[in-house]
Amino acid sequence: MPVNRNALIRYRTIDNCLKNRQRSWTLEDLIDACSEALYEYEGIDKGVSRRTVQMDLQLMRSDKLGYNAPILVLENKYYTYEDPAYSITNIPLTDQDLGKLTEVIEILRQFKGFSHFHELSGMVQRLESKVYSAKTNTGTVIDFEKNENLKGIEHIDTLYKAIINKKAILLKYQSFKARSANDFVFHPYYLKEYRNRWFVLGVKKRDSPILNLALDRILSIEDCSLKYITRKDFKPEEYFKHVIGVSVSPNARNERVLFYADRETAPYIVTKPLHSSQEIIEATTDGTIFAINVQLNFELEREILGFGNRIRVLAPEYFRRQIKENLSQALDQYNYDLNPGTLTNQIKKIEKRGFALFQHVFTRKEINHLRNQIYIHLKDEENWTDEINLLDKMPTLKTLLRNKSLNDILKRINSHITIKSAHNVILSHSKINTTWKQEHKKYSEKEILLMIALDDLTEKNGATEIIPGSQNKVLSNQEIKTITNHSIPTVCEVNVGGTLFLNPKTLQRTLMEQDKNRDKRLLKLYLSE
Repeated sequence: MPVNRNALIRYRTIDNCLKNRQRSWTLEDLIDACSEALYEYEGIDKGVSRRTVQMDLQLMRSDKLGYNAPILVLENKYYTYEDPAYSITNIPLTDQDLGKLTEVIEILRQFKGFSHFHELSGMVQRLESKVYSAKTNTGTVIDFEKNENLKGIEHIDTLYKAIINKKAILLKYQSFKARSANDFVFHPYYLKEYRNRWFVLGVKKRDSPILNLALDRILSIEDCSLKYITRKDFKPEEYFKHVIGVSVSPNARNERVLFYADRETAPYIVTKPLHSSQEIIEATTDGTIFAINVQLNFELEREILGFGNRIRVLAPEYFRRQIKENLSQALDQYNYDLNPGTLTNQIKKIEKRGFALFQHVFTRKEINHLRNQIYIHLKDEENWTDEINLLDKMPTLKTLLRNKSLNDILKRINSHITIKSAHNVILSHSKINTTWKQEHKKYSEKEILLMIALDDLTEKNGATEIIPGSQNKVLSNQEIKTITNHSIPTVCEVNVGGTLFLNPKTLQRTLMEQDKNRDKRLLKLYLSE
């Protein structure tokens, strides 16, 4: 039975009213609600007649529309659903509906073999799954990759219509790196999905480069009266031909990337190539060497890293180094993660033994950046001496030093502690004093000495030797001599990025035995409340 648009609006309005059990609905209430809905959606200001709504209720109760709505009349006056969970939007498909859908699916399947209709494949399978589920009253048998919480998906329809109708739009956009949103006119050309994230490509101005914007960073879209700019030279197939993902650098050259995959991983890469240009260079019993011709971009990097230890990049060399560095930094995320239990025990050592060694406080990347900044600020100094307080030369030093790991340690020691001074120390035979000493004389009782290794400090070159428990009092020269002659010291070898925490009264000295021609460096910090 054909149903016109106005009738559907009335049925949906009556359904919404009867679902709302917070109030009682008389026939007059339903008439008013239907009249308001028709005015809102269709602009019809002529009220709905009493007979029309009565006929609507009768049809909804019947099987003619397939609703079979359980409508009750209470006290000969108020209308409601007998089943509180009922709604006409929840009714199942009828056998006739399923039959029609099956016919539609069979028609669509005829197109799946044609190159122009590849996009229909997923849609047909979705329909087949839904119809099968409805017919057999079972769960779906196919599940497509999706992200239910995907942001920006609400913009697809607006952008699609703007592209089809060649309309310029006004975007409010804020990238992850931007502190605030920007408003600009945008001329969209193409929508693309990659790994469950949607992007729109277009330009701001006629001669500006193609922009690739993530839909989840679009805050709003408004109509724009400016004339739409076309770009006949933009051909999506060519634009994305030599990339994995969506990041394209128009002026970047393609690279021949060689990589080795072990024998367990190689079959997966053969059956699902990383790129259309993929070819097998050599296959052995241990693994396979592949080649692809692509631009080096973020998505390629992430694809390679996603295989972990199963893939090894062979060429080009600088891309190989970049992947290796990323894997090294990924390992640092675990090596430099402080265990709460270990942290508590280490802090107790500072109190009881006068020192504690944390081998992983700063990553190599952080240390390299720190070394470079120190060099930049001290390069004009004629003589680098231990007496120079770097805090005076480098206002940003405290920010560089207070990374998450160091902050976590210092908070556990004393939440009010702060860095008072920092000194760049060069360890060499010509400069270093290797005698036993306490460093308490200049500093308060609550002082803590930190020695951050800017190089690997080994027993043969630059390690610190410590007498545990010697921090309990200020010692005379004779007492220092007696204790050091009759004690077994602890040698603290520190890897680059490691940090030695010392009570300034703890007896310590620096070991410099070999490698006389190679200086080592550490950063010495003094902290107190």
